[in-house]
Amino acid sequence: MKPTIDVFEAIGTLRAMRRSSDEPVSDDDLWTIIEAATMAPSGGNRQPWNFVVIRDPETKRHIGEYYRRAWDETYGKLPAPPPSSSDEGLGRAYRSAEHLAHHLADAPVLIMVTTRGAGFGTSPTGSSIFPAVQNLMLAARALGLGSTITTLHRMYEADVKKLLAIPDDVETMALIPVGHPRGRFGPPRRVPVEEVVFWEKWGTTRGRKPAE
Repeated sequence: MKPTIDVFEAIGTLRAMRRSSDEPVSDDDLWTIIEAATMAPSGGNRQPWNFVVIRDPETKRHIGEYYRRAWDETYGKLPAPPPSSSDEGLGRAYRSAEHLAHHLADAPVLIMVTTRGAGFGTSPTGSSIFPAVQNLMLAARALGLGSTITTLHRMYEADVKKLLAIPDDVETMALIPVGHPRGRFGPPRRVPVEEVVFWEKWGTTRGRKPAE
């Protein structure tokens, strides 16, 4: 499938998609989005990434069990925001994440993103990985595929690495479910950009001038 949207539309409509249909994701699409990931910059052009593509139902089931256990031990202990919460967006996000915690294995594909070695120089671990993750997710959006970035599996990283035969000196950084989304793409809820930008010094703000 060829992308049908430009990069700014992809960025502006990249929602976390935690529910997907059982429609399979083609190998061609997987190669396309992972190749896009490898186009990301990395410190010293070291390209320290690998991507484990997981389709096997039994493997996904095991990873899903670790993921659900991690959810139950963290967020599952917290009171869920009520549907009538004043922060309606928070309630929706919680319920969506909770659904994923119990249905991770239902995603047609899981992609485990890994890195070898710790940070380099002044660069913390992950600084050369997450640009690749963002590229992957944007490419998926351009192809009409849903995705979301997750890390809860890291509570059971040793078990997950053993399951996937990942070497000891390789660290898992993100687990990305990919599939044809059940939800709709659209602008995510964000605070206005004017509220998070300072000019020259911290605390110095200004309004955006209209384009001439």
